[in-house]
Amino acid sequence: MIKNLEVNNNSDIKINKLLVHKIVGLLKNEFDFNISSLLINFVSSNQIIKINKNYLNHNYSTDIITFNYSSESKVFDSEIYISVEDAELNAEKYGVTFPEEILRLVVHGTLHLLGYDDKTPELKAKMKPVENSLCRKYNMVLLKK
Repeated sequence: MIKNLEVNNNSDIKINKLLVHKIVGLLKNEFDFNISSLLINFVSSNQIIKINKNYLNHNYSTDIITFNYSSESKVFDSEIYISVEDAELNAEKYGVTFPEEILRLVVHGTLHLLGYDDKTPELKAKMKPVENSLCRKYNMVLLKK
């Protein structure tokens, strides 16, 4: 288990918390960051809509929201919210398994914490290849493909 990482499941869908710890461990080794506090919260679509509305003024569901409270780029004091319902829809839409989609979302959120952004097409063009590469690499290790 990764020190200072808490994985909470507030949804009705089973989440493999050990897998989440393994993903974060691989990312920690890859990018050499430290964790002061990292909460990864698996929530319903309704919960993520409320978070999106309250904190980002967006009135819609999304698969992931990341909050970074740290002023240091390599020390995480952060929260990640993942909508399990949106993750299920994404898995179906992109023809991947639910664990593969969870892997992608944890990687995606961690990349945001490391300073990657996807708000513009140019930024997304820099972030997406890194995300895809890490997912392919970790799929082989974690999901035994």
